Amino acid sequence: MKNVDHFSLYLMVADSLPPYGWNRNTYFKLALINQLDDNKSIVKETHQKFNGGYRSWGSFFMNLNDFYDSKQGYLVNNTCTIEAHVCVSDLSTLQANNYLNKIIPSNETQLGDQVARNSKSTQQEDDKQTETSYESDTLSSSATCESSQTEEEVQGSDLTLKDLLDLESLGKEEASFVPLLEEACIWHPSLIRSQRKSSRWFKLWAFSSLGQVLHLLKTNKVKDMDENACNHLQGLWEELVKHSGFQLSWLEPYVQSALGIKAHLEKITEMNKLKNSVVDLEIKMKKLREELAAAEVEFEAIRKALAEAKKGFIEIDLNADLGYAMF
Repeated sequence: MKNVDHFSLYLMVADSLPPYGWNRNTYFKLALINQLDDNKSIVKETHQKFNGGYRSWGSFFMNLNDFYDSKQGYLVNNTCTIEAHVCVSDLSTLQANNYLNKIIPSNETQLGDQVARNSKSTQQEDDKQTETSYESDTLSSSATCESSQTEEEVQGSDLTLKDLLDLESLGKEEASFVPLLEEACIWHPSLIRSQRKSSRWFKLWAFSSLGQVLHLLKTNKVKDMDENACNHLQGLWEELVKHSGFQLSWLEPYVQSALGIKAHLEKITEMNKLKNSVVDLEIKMKKLREELAAAEVEFEAIRKALAEAKKGFIEIDLNADLGYAMF
């Protein structure tokens, strides 16, 4: 993806268009391995239900500047190590997490074992082949998992925004947020799960506030982020993080980037003023140089005329008497 400043990973269904009615409950972890310090490896895990209309999931991992910096340990000798661990079954969330934890430990435990197993890779293509092979083994072994998912867990995983909110009763402004909220909930189902037991009015406030933030980021341009816009976004974001109960680490980098635009715009204004001053002074200096050049030409011509006039000229004391002779 071009024109982005962040590194993200996506898990997608292999078939371009699965058959009608196809769906899979999937529990998986994506890991970006730190080749210098296993404790800094980044792991994102989630539960997703893939179907014909929802065939991919992705998440922000880190800024590209940090990723390209070899001292950070994620890209070393033009090689990065990415691991995907997938369980496709009817397991409950708890059982699936326990199953995946046996496959890949969390950051705080033993990711170093996975690093050691992959640290000898020297090409990104080799890494991808290794990941594909390992993912196939995981999928094969997970097929034998027995289902113990309760009715409540099934309902919790299949809830949509329409199940939580009465969309027909929303005001015009709140209704305009719905497409953005639905897209966010598809990519981040935890938004739905976190509000499953909240009151009607709290759900409405939480999702409306999130919708305002998403709408602001989606519709505002860089030039629009003046002091008032930044203060408005800052207030919305602080309330959302403090009170909503949403897990919003995926959105935070974009909000902070938008809030940083104010200082950037102020810098641009300052630079534009300095540029204008430079242009004005250059014009003034050019004009003065032209006047100086013309004055030098005129000075030289007059100097020569003066020298020519002095030839054969005898000076007389202008204060002397004229007088006359009597004899």
